[in-house]
Amino acid sequence: MMASPTVRRRRLSAELIRLREQAGLSVEEAGRRLEWSRGRLNKMEANKWTRPDLGNIRALLDLYSVTDRAQREAILTLARQSREKGWWANYQDIWRGSLAGFEAEASLINTYEDLRVPGLLQTEDYATAMFKGGQVMESPQISRRVEARLARQTILRDETRPTLWAVIDEAALTKTIGGPSVMRQQLRHIIEISAKPNIYVQILPDSAGAHAAMDGAFTILNFRDQGDPSIVYIETATSDLYLESPEEIERYKLIFDLIRSSALSPESSVARLTDLIDRLN
Repeated sequence: MMASPTVRRRRLSAELIRLREQAGLSVEEAGRRLEWSRGRLNKMEANKWTRPDLGNIRALLDLYSVTDRAQREAILTLARQSREKGWWANYQDIWRGSLAGFEAEASLINTYEDLRVPGLLQTEDYATAMFKGGQVMESPQISRRVEARLARQTILRDETRPTLWAVIDEAALTKTIGGPSVMRQQLRHIIEISAKPNIYVQILPDSAGAHAAMDGAFTILNFRDQGDPSIVYIETATSDLYLESPEEIERYKLIFDLIRSSALSPESSVARLTDLIDRLN
């Protein structure tokens, strides 16, 4: 697995903040000393860059008096990895966020979906029908989005594949997206893929009533390296939201634990999926 440039850029931003604070400089003072335009360092520290400039990184290391050769090289290596392009760069025309980049290096993905099957578990026909149902895209756009969605799913088969733990509201599974045939195929796919050792699926039944995740779907991404804190991803109709504060992360981890405890066990979930398939028949 290649190092995800998305994750590396995030780590590089955090490291630059740490070094500046260690040097006792404010953002404004550091920018003034380097004669940089207002906001340049703010964008770098906020991870609002695409390809970090190595010259700028060296200038910051000099300013922050980072003279240790090994430390400098480690940070410059991080910057070089940040400049690489992941496979998802081929889909920049349709993706607005960094979800695929974070998924590529995640070790554990906890996801809750209330109205649809999680993207990492969708079949091609289901994804196609779902995008068509939105009624806002032309056929070429839909094809590109489905292609990208299926490409994302390859992480579940990689050598360093993450663990995926999905809690799916029963309401998402009783909507006949694409018609009975497509839905049967989708439900069978969930049963088959949940048999893999790195994938756990639990259904949150209608009988659970009100629960901790009534505010909607979310995904928590956790990483192997301690230098990469967890992140919460929330998708809306117009934007992607990434939550990173420790308080927000802990809140969503608690919500996920609560809905997981309210959901059917993985074994009982397979039985429920089988029952839903029978109903469609």
